[in-house]
Amino acid sequence: MDQTLLAEPEQEEWPRRKPGGSAVTVLLLLAALGFLAWSALPLAGLDTNRYTVALVALTPYAALTGIVLALLCLVLRRWLTALIVAVVTATLVLFIAPRAVPNVTPAQGMPLRVLSVNSYLGEADATQLVDLVRQNHVDVLSLQELTPELVARLDAAGLAAELPYRVFRPGPKADGSGIAARHPLRELSLVPSTTLAQPSARLDLPGERHLEFVAVHPLYPMGRDTTAVWGRDLAALPNPADDGTPRILAGDFNATLDHTRLKYLIGMGYTDVAKVTGGGLYPTWPGPGTWFPPPVTIDHVLTSKGIAAQSYRTFDVAGSDHRAILATVVLTR
Repeated sequence: MDQTLLAEPEQEEWPRRKPGGSAVTVLLLLAALGFLAWSALPLAGLDTNRYTVALVALTPYAALTGIVLALLCLVLRRWLTALIVAVVTATLVLFIAPRAVPNVTPAQGMPLRVLSVNSYLGEADATQLVDLVRQNHVDVLSLQELTPELVARLDAAGLAAELPYRVFRPGPKADGSGIAARHPLRELSLVPSTTLAQPSARLDLPGERHLEFVAVHPLYPMGRDTTAVWGRDLAALPNPADDGTPRILAGDFNATLDHTRLKYLIGMGYTDVAKVTGGGLYPTWPGPGTWFPPPVTIDHVLTSKGIAAQSYRTFDVAGSDHRAILATVVLTR
């Protein structure tokens, strides 16, 4: 008898069904498309309304989201979707990671310590602020949301003994800003009139050196009809000086390193001290204990050529919804 007639018929193997079927595939595709759109916002400069401004501020969280989404696609065997998400995520990580890697070059010159703090409608603890100035030997202090009441409390706490020179424009609520310094100040008009005060001054240093300083505080962009004003306030900030005069912009920019206007300023010749010193991902707002909205880095110290970044720290400040930032730089010219 033919042995082939006795053999069992071969069973047809059906392809293994992917977990979750077509419904999961559609959900993962929608998630991937949302992730790709989010990732494209900072590259395309689409921070033009309060929603895209917020999403661009959260760009580092997009990278984390991409990692989770790529792993989920791998576990559920959606290989092409996983590959696309992984490539975009890797691009984001390569773009963001240098902010956490120190790239400091030791420099010779005059050291300068710059402290900046948003006082949250003047509610920051004045005694703690003066202690920070004293303990860290601060040379220049940039204050945002400076109210007349806070000025009085700072004076009572002894600020003038540490930083006797000042260009203050106090105002109600968030309107005021100011500069206090250890060395003589002369008020300048580097910034045209903006929604909130952004005073500027020339700082005269020992050895016939000087630099220009701006206390930065554009309007918060998340309210209704405020994004365009925020953009104009940032656009009003000066580029590096044409004559090579060293210049520092310090304050609450209400912008991260991913926002178009801040990228433009840096592209014109400024350096972000936090990024150079490896602190570019240290969150500055909101303050400690607050996880919604997610913490982001919107306070900055920018320096022009002739000023070398050396170190950077943040401090919690009682009464404020921002962390104070302390940048140590060296004036090389």
